[in-house]
Amino acid sequence: MAKAKESVFFCQSCGFESAKWLGQCPSCHEWNTMTEEPVFLKKNSNSGASGGVSRGRVQPVSLDLVEIDEEDRISSEIEELDRVLGGGIVKGSLVLVGGDPGIGKSTLLLQLCRNVSEKGHSVLYVSGEESAKQIKLRAMRIGEFKGDLSLLCDTDLDSIAEIIEKNKPEIVIVDSIQTMVNSMVSASAGSVSQVRESTGVLLRLAKVLGITIFIVGHVTKEGAVAGPKVLEHMVDTVLYFEGDIRGSYRLLRAVKNRFGSTDEIGVFEMHANGLGQVINPSEYMLSGREAKTSGNVVTCTIEGTRPLLIEIQALVCDSNFGYAKRQATGTDLNRLNLLLAVLEKRVGLRLSASDAYVNIAGGLKVNEPSMDLGIVMAVVSSFKNIPVNENTVAFGEVGLSGEVRAVSMCDRRINEAKKLGFSTVIIPAANHKSAEGIKGIEIIEVKTAEDVINIM
Repeated sequence: MAKAKESVFFCQSCGFESAKWLGQCPSCHEWNTMTEEPVFLKKNSNSGASGGVSRGRVQPVSLDLVEIDEEDRISSEIEELDRVLGGGIVKGSLVLVGGDPGIGKSTLLLQLCRNVSEKGHSVLYVSGEESAKQIKLRAMRIGEFKGDLSLLCDTDLDSIAEIIEKNKPEIVIVDSIQTMVNSMVSASAGSVSQVRESTGVLLRLAKVLGITIFIVGHVTKEGAVAGPKVLEHMVDTVLYFEGDIRGSYRLLRAVKNRFGSTDEIGVFEMHANGLGQVINPSEYMLSGREAKTSGNVVTCTIEGTRPLLIEIQALVCDSNFGYAKRQATGTDLNRLNLLLAVLEKRVGLRLSASDAYVNIAGGLKVNEPSMDLGIVMAVVSSFKNIPVNENTVAFGEVGLSGEVRAVSMCDRRINEAKKLGFSTVIIPAANHKSAEGIKGIEIIEVKTAEDVINIM
């Protein structure tokens, strides 16, 4: 009888399994991501962590008998979070929340626990990283807790699953999945095997018992959730908490959502007593804007269904080393290089001997093509040292021939600029029909990048 293998090699990026070590993963083609881990399962008669729930409970249900009610969603009382989740917390869903250390993941989830528990929903907060006293201190900073909120500081998934089955709370927070230990897996906590199997247990608990489970995931230095890529495929929703931990503003972005849009964002501001909502992000993004300064242009992007006004800053100066430097913060560097080439070839601006720096104010990361026109205007404004009218908003995609192409949701962008008091908006001529009927703001239509420069 052949001897059973006690270990295999897993890819830390995608979870690919191999019997031997490989320098490059055949699945995701990443280098040096294969790690050796034991995979044999311990024999255990307990039904807790092995399946999450006892066998024999799940029965098939006819599709005609499945009813969808408004009660299937629970409001978190945090408008920005509900927006990103698609309208509220879906019962029986599994949500993964990732982000850098100290960004505010635990604070946001603790505020969620406070709000839903005060509405009469039972909540279980499971922490494998903090003690009950530490959580209590953070809770006191947020405010008073009055609802049914229970704390469990443990890393043993067997006992956690048993408590969840017994108490059946409506919402469970697991902070974090990398600290959970499944006794059926002999690998260490945080390994690919442990993270995958532990998430599988929580997934079965959520679906069979109808419990909403939020799991916190650590991120790698590249910003992706640590562990196998299959983790993101297993859950219903993946949320990323972004922002500079040295700053006060945070962005909550959905990159996967089976119950709503995957492009929505929520904007928060970190205060001494927790996270506060930024209901009007456009106004916040433009706060502190310098008037009559060259290189500053306001553009409008769409995040999900929300129009968002942001400021593009450009600085163009002579290169001192004979090799022009290009740098982009908050947008794609390759897109910046493409637009600079269009300006040099189609418009005749000699930018090859100049350094060009572009920054999206507010810490946002935006790659929507509608920003092209704003970037072009900001670069030209800095190059010629001509300030752009501070009451002007510009958006449109710029092609390789220098033409300005149409963008989606043009009417929403114009109305957002009008709402914040801007007097002029520059749009692609191809969006003429979308702008018809909008009064109270001057609309200038352009066909090429050269037309924009002539207007400037």
